[in-house]
Amino acid sequence: MKMNTLSNSAIEAPHNTVDLLDRLIAFPSVSRTPNRDLIDYVRVVLEQAGIASELVTGGNDANANLFATIGPTDIPGVILSGHTDVVPTAGQNWTVNPFKLTKRGGRLYGRGTTDMKGFIACAIRAATLAKKRPLKRPLHLAFSYDEEIGCVGVRHLLDWLQTSPHRAAFCLIGEPTSLSVATGHKGKMALRATFHGREIHSALAPGGLNAIHLASEFIQALRKEQQHLAEHGSRDGDYDIPYSTVHAGIITGGTALNIVPNEAAVDFEIRHLKADDPQAILSTIKASAEEIASRYRDDFPEASVEIETVNAYPGLDTAPNAEIVSFIKSLTGANATIKVAFGTEGGLFSEKLEVPTVVCGPGSMQQGHKPDEFITEEQLDLCDRMLETLIDRLCAD
Repeated sequence: MKMNTLSNSAIEAPHNTVDLLDRLIAFPSVSRTPNRDLIDYVRVVLEQAGIASELVTGGNDANANLFATIGPTDIPGVILSGHTDVVPTAGQNWTVNPFKLTKRGGRLYGRGTTDMKGFIACAIRAATLAKKRPLKRPLHLAFSYDEEIGCVGVRHLLDWLQTSPHRAAFCLIGEPTSLSVATGHKGKMALRATFHGREIHSALAPGGLNAIHLASEFIQALRKEQQHLAEHGSRDGDYDIPYSTVHAGIITGGTALNIVPNEAAVDFEIRHLKADDPQAILSTIKASAEEIASRYRDDFPEASVEIETVNAYPGLDTAPNAEIVSFIKSLTGANATIKVAFGTEGGLFSEKLEVPTVVCGPGSMQQGHKPDEFITEEQLDLCDRMLETLIDRLCAD
């Protein structure tokens, strides 16, 4: 167990969810930067409430996951899961300080208010309330890091949980769904295709092989595969986009305008339905890439393409009639379920721990990742009520 870098005397425990969110927003825990100050703060707040916690790192103590249990340890409980990292604010036109909570007209502005420090604040408050109650089933907190760059940190936490005595009956991912119960999201593969050609002075361009031109042909192949998936792939009408998608996000290459580039790269992704095999989609794309390079090998033997998987996480597809769905509906009063377009850590909890999982949290992703991100006080209040009802259920179960 790691030691705190903050002392109990250095922190005044907040009294409500908004105060907690105010403190959490002040930590600029942007992905790929340390989250340890935030995690140490949360840990001390929990300690002041008499709640012990474990920190799980990936070998770099600057970043840590936190796991805490309230209640009995010999029976499966409910996990409240959230990520502590936020997306960058660089290049965005904010009208308020993104790392200082601003209250205005029932809205709370700041980076991460919706995605997803609002839920984390609610979960911490719930834990401190649960500590005062006679729980018959445990409540677990699972807070991760670097979710926004491919669910990186939580993988270390899940590895640790697989060998720990802690068990879970359900997992609630508190990503913003306006407190609707989401049973699914697509899986994702992030990939990079690197193209090799032959450099030459641009005045003699036909004598070389332009790697950027190879990459542009590849992008056309991606668009063709996207069209095929849209017309002939699996479909799931619960999604806004009811089929698997392929998307090119970044293209790089070249060093000077008067040099035909010998290397270029395309970063692309596959977001796939549970019914579609991403490896099969990738095999089709690889075949297209090889066909593009092979056209030029008679004249340029070095023509080639390499495709590597940078990151991947599974989709989530919980049955709408699963026990966890009716359980969470009973907490929120919801009658229907949804599926969300964005990815979460839910697929990893479901796949690696085999824990029934849904996504349900305050706020709307329509506000996430934008300048002047906000969550409404009403949504936080509703989430607090949902988690209070959960605690009542854990006491009665």
